[in-house]
Amino acid sequence: MSGRTLSFTVPPEGEGRRVRAVLQGQLGLSAGLVTRLKHRDGAVRVNGAAARTIDVLHAGDVLEADVGDAGAGAFAPAPGELDVVWEDEDILVINKRAGIAVHGRSERGEPTIGSLVAAYLGTAAPFHPVNRLDRGTTGLMCAAKNGWMHERLRRILHTDAFRREYLAICAGALPGEGGVIDAPIARCGEQKRFCISPDGAPSLTRWERLGSWDGLNLVRLRPETGRTHQIRVHMAGIGCPLLGDRLYGRPSRDIGRAALHSSALRLVHPLSGEIVFVRAPLPEDMRALLPEGFQA
Repeated sequence: MSGRTLSFTVPPEGEGRRVRAVLQGQLGLSAGLVTRLKHRDGAVRVNGAAARTIDVLHAGDVLEADVGDAGAGAFAPAPGELDVVWEDEDILVINKRAGIAVHGRSERGEPTIGSLVAAYLGTAAPFHPVNRLDRGTTGLMCAAKNGWMHERLRRILHTDAFRREYLAICAGALPGEGGVIDAPIARCGEQKRFCISPDGAPSLTRWERLGSWDGLNLVRLRPETGRTHQIRVHMAGIGCPLLGDRLYGRPSRDIGRAALHSSALRLVHPLSGEIVFVRAPLPEDMRALLPEGFQA
């Protein structure tokens, strides 16, 4: 089991509360996780002794819960560079390079972010990505080091407590200096493509033009939902597909992938309340497309 123990000292006002109530209240565990801990020997303790979730607590008692993952990870560790830009006991923020999948299997045996994380944390630590990036997309993504924190982060994903910002280079004439694309997205039949459709899931992206040159635009994007290919579909939908996007636009001789970069991530830490804010500069292949002297 990957180790992570939460500890809570019962204050005077907690006199008489039951273990389950404190686990779900002060420690923020879900009902499902509490039930799983109940069936794991010694996972819940009061003053160092195994406890039941129905036990009554008294002021000064120390309640502990082992919330680390019970099983080993599904990814075999693989050698390679993992660019960790921020971490603590529960969270990793990674700057992902282009051309690497977040998870899944590669027919050619290439590493994934999951296998690199397995090597970084050790094989006993399952991989818990909170926000995912396409294989070709670069930049910041967040992963939890245990299922408990993954659950906490998923609760705040797509809220003001977890916001992401992207930079993209798009081809075509933008309809103004900025705006909101509020257009539902659905899968296009049995294809791997997605499209704007009245039958799709609600999807909203805010965009702002930062500069234009030679028929290209640098755009800042803030997705408020998390649909698959959302930014790529929305920008193609307004007539400005991402440069190099083979699926929703056309290939480019200037860049071998969709020109999309996860440039900033802001989250309110579910445990400490600390505001975590990190940025990742544009990768070289996107910087090379900017006019000389342009600052992104």
